Amino acid sequence: MISRISAQAWRGAALGALWVQVAALLFTAAYALWRDPRSPDGWFGGLEALLAALALAWWTVLLGRLLRGQVTPPEDGTRRALSLTFPWLTALRLGLWGTLGLALLAGVAPEANPVALTALMTVWFGAIVSGNAVFGTLVRLSGAPGDPLLRQRLREWLNLSAALAVGMTVLNVVPVRGFSATPEPGTQLVYGLGGVLDVAATVLALRAVMALGPGSGEATAKP
Repeated sequence: MISRISAQAWRGAALGALWVQVAALLFTAAYALWRDPRSPDGWFGGLEALLAALALAWWTVLLGRLLRGQVTPPEDGTRRALSLTFPWLTALRLGLWGTLGLALLAGVAPEANPVALTALMTVWFGAIVSGNAVFGTLVRLSGAPGDPLLRQRLREWLNLSAALAVGMTVLNVVPVRGFSATPEPGTQLVYGLGGVLDVAATVLALRAVMALGPGSGEATAKP
């Protein structure tokens, strides 16, 4: 039955889910700042969610053009905005990841299960790398929508990102004993729903890209 769904239907579902995810990230940014207005965790969490929302919004616009067979030139404002934003988002995420890694090496959580901590750091790092690759690959593919190698790379990175998003959702909701306290129900709901949206939107984007015909994406150039 899935194979009978048209490319247009996949496109609509993917773009709709992605815009819902953008709205959810903006809400998450506001929630992080409201919950911890005087804490560095609140400010960094809010900034990360805000940058992620901006990058995803521009990514969604480029994906929509790709799925409609449009070519986006390098001087396009949306493409340039995404090209400038996602490296800063990746740098922020790597900075947060590295800070936690140094703290763990310094023995900040001696009672925590080392296997659980290793899983946390590994999945988080993988999610950062795959997210960066998804952004960068679409930027390049938007200028050459018919490139089969770039299409394949985008599909592979989206597939990996979906799997890692599942892991990140679990890690954000289920605390690591000896390392983090059980989050409040509101926090679990916000980050749990955000994670589910991330997984769903990524899978739908993957299906929409897979539904592209072999010759699509070469006909029109965006003015």
